[in-house]
Amino acid sequence: MREEGLFAQLRNPPGGRDARIMLTALFLDRTGSGVWNAAEVLYLTVEAGFDARRIGLLLGLGGIAGILGSPIAGRLAARHSVRTLLISCHLLRLVTLCVILSSTRFAVLLPAIALTVFGDRAAKTLEMLFAADVAGPDRSTYQALSRSVANAGFALGAGIAAIGLAIGTRDAYRILILLDALSFAAISLLVRRVHSTTRTRPLAHAAEQRQQTRNPWKDRGYLSFVFFDIFMTTDDSVLNVGLPLWLLTRTSAPHALVPAFLVLNTVLVVLLQMRISAATKGPRDATIAVLRYGVLIFVGCVCLAAAPEFGTWIASLALLLAAGMQTFAELMRSVSSWELAVALAPEDARPAYLGVAGISQSVQKSAGPLLLTGVVMAAGPVGWLALGGVVAGCSVLQSRSCLRKLDSRPAERSLPATV
Repeated sequence: MREEGLFAQLRNPPGGRDARIMLTALFLDRTGSGVWNAAEVLYLTVEAGFDARRIGLLLGLGGIAGILGSPIAGRLAARHSVRTLLISCHLLRLVTLCVILSSTRFAVLLPAIALTVFGDRAAKTLEMLFAADVAGPDRSTYQALSRSVANAGFALGAGIAAIGLAIGTRDAYRILILLDALSFAAISLLVRRVHSTTRTRPLAHAAEQRQQTRNPWKDRGYLSFVFFDIFMTTDDSVLNVGLPLWLLTRTSAPHALVPAFLVLNTVLVVLLQMRISAATKGPRDATIAVLRYGVLIFVGCVCLAAAPEFGTWIASLALLLAAGMQTFAELMRSVSSWELAVALAPEDARPAYLGVAGISQSVQKSAGPLLLTGVVMAAGPVGWLALGGVVAGCSVLQSRSCLRKLDSRPAERSLPATV
């Protein structure tokens, strides 16, 4: 794969016109998500008047609903157009956010937030399926572009939210949620412009017959990959939850350093994502990236464990180094998890398999923050060292498991998916 600059790749991404449309839709989606993530808790506190217990219950049950989104989306994608399903997910979130704006009753907000998270996780699985079909062998390049675009969108969304949060009124919070809702209408119109590719009926029937015998829930090798991949997404919770809380509660580093973690993460991802993607040229390279992920997480956890032992300047440097290690780990994950999820899945049953693969990130998003705050951080520096050791060990086990499956996998015929 030829290495090019980010903007050159964005002008001519793998997949051409359809890929450009989807990357634009992805940017709008993640911009709205950046707004929602920044404003969600404050909206529920100020507008709805909920205490921490109720907010925790809302977000926790929403996370559980999100776990269901990936496998259900994968199963539906085996029978229906990915484009139609993706539009449906965006419209579902448009409706649920409007419901959230219309009521502050707990009984109304609980299913609305659960369905919002469900639609979000389902949409991410459908985006993976689209990329695997349109980008083909250049899927790692497309994934690198999508990660860069997503990070830029999150950063813009957080900036927009910061303006509303600085105003601090109820109307400002409501406008932020409304902007997120309206973004899904624009995204749906964009996705509708994507061309639809179809299979002939005999091929579709044959694929459905094979999918009955290729059940991801009975594929031990693939389930092993998905299980270990839960630990291979640890960087997300550490960067967004663990690092800020550890700085605030256990170190002498200045509180103003917290926004620097996001800035550092965004800059490094934009600058390095394409280079790392270019260096990963297939599933076997991805297994090496898995091992690197474990090492980087371990080094980052060592920095976190050491930070409370030093004064302000050294503690700040240790935390920034930890943020850098988490970001480099994220870059490794972005190519390894994606590449292996696609490469290990039989092509004629890919929707169902990728639906199951999406569970790992959903589980991490719902359980990761709770484990970090309730177990790792409660144990102090020893907890961070234990977490780093566990993730490093899991990276070795996942790498070996994936290599065994790649070595034992028979040659498979390729069937195009329905987009």
